[in-house]
Amino acid sequence: MRDPDTVARIVTALRTVHGDDIARVMLNDGLSLAVLIDSLLLPPMSNRDAVKLITQALSSVDFIVTPDFGLVWNIKYFYDRPKSLHVIDVSVVTPDHGAIASTDIYLRLMLEDN
Repeated sequence: MRDPDTVARIVTALRTVHGDDIARVMLNDGLSLAVLIDSLLLPPMSNRDAVKLITQALSSVDFIVTPDFGLVWNIKYFYDRPKSLHVIDVSVVTPDHGAIASTDIYLRLMLEDN
């Protein structure tokens, strides 16, 4: 693992919300970015820390992200209300695919070969 702290924080959030067995299946088989966002945006994690983890997961080599965004992509943040800094969802914008909703983006933990 290249970023064990990010992976550990994501795993902890998933285990807290969904339980150990379901979290394991999600990480093994893949989960949508929307599910990850919902898990991370719950207390006790701050919104700011959750958004950082979402961004780190998307750019991490520890996760296989589908679809492949290519080299050029940006994150678009959706806020709770105008002038709010409380992020409630994200999408990824690419030149090739346009805007991709969090429900259409999947992450799977890259397992190390033993």
